[in-house]
Amino acid sequence: MRFYIAHMLELDIPEVVEIEEISNLSRWGYDGYLSDLVYNPMAIMIVARGDEPAAMTRRVLGFLVGRVVPSALHSGDELHINNVGTHPDFRRFGIGRKLIQEANTYATSYGALRSTLEVRASNLPAQQLYLNLGYQVAGRRRNYYSEPEEDGLFMEKWLTL
Repeated sequence: MRFYIAHMLELDIPEVVEIEEISNLSRWGYDGYLSDLVYNPMAIMIVARGDEPAAMTRRVLGFLVGRVVPSALHSGDELHINNVGTHPDFRRFGIGRKLIQEANTYATSYGALRSTLEVRASNLPAQQLYLNLGYQVAGRRRNYYSEPEEDGLFMEKWLTL
């Protein structure tokens, strides 16, 4: 399947929220995404769009939202990936991988030196994707997630400038 990565637009948000809900991601909702889109110049908000007929029934196949923030532990900034998800009909096509790679590229252009994220302890496919992209488990956050309550693994990757 062919797709491309683009900056998120306000009209993408309803489909982003749908993917968020289907995928049981951290709840931002429409207002949360809109707020970062409009008011946060350090937000990285990107979507995957299909460019072939099989994907044309949706505008958004997958999305990623993150923020470049000052690092609490290291000198320099870091990208914190808040949510990344792909619609179930379009998983296993490399969309999540490409979204993360693009986000890390944007982050380095903003001066970020590292990329971080949390992932549910039970989400083995996502953990494997992150490991394949060069992330490493750096810690465990007890009861980090709710609905259902679950630990989160904190993962990080050093970026090259």
